[in-house]
Amino acid sequence: MRVLFWRSLVVIFVILGFIGAVLPGMPTTVFLILAAWAASKGWPQMDAWLLSHPKYGQTLRDWRANGTVPRKAKWFATIMMLISACIMLFTTAPLAVKIFTNLTMFVVAIWLWLRPEPVVVTPPKVKQE
Repeated sequence: MRVLFWRSLVVIFVILGFIGAVLPGMPTTVFLILAAWAASKGWPQMDAWLLSHPKYGQTLRDWRANGTVPRKAKWFATIMMLISACIMLFTTAPLAVKIFTNLTMFVVAIWLWLRPEPVVVTPPKVKQE
């Protein structure tokens, strides 16, 4: 039963991550981080697949090792949240929902920018004589 719970979470988070890959305003990496976390609890094969994914694997490994977020991801997420916040202002949602949603995205953006960035190691240049 426990394995089914974790695997269900993995499937839900992966689906949300794929939706986020095509819909603006919906994150991808956050859901894949959550999917990798859930997979590490009860689906080792999926965990290995996520961590070795050609596009998202390095980001997931960096997050797991050091809690880092690449600057490009920070900018992209911030811009998408800003666009979503602006769109939210023009919806017919109740004012309390607009305030709560936009305040939540603002807090997430602050938290995101406070995360460290991965250290890029460049090999030393070899002098040619």
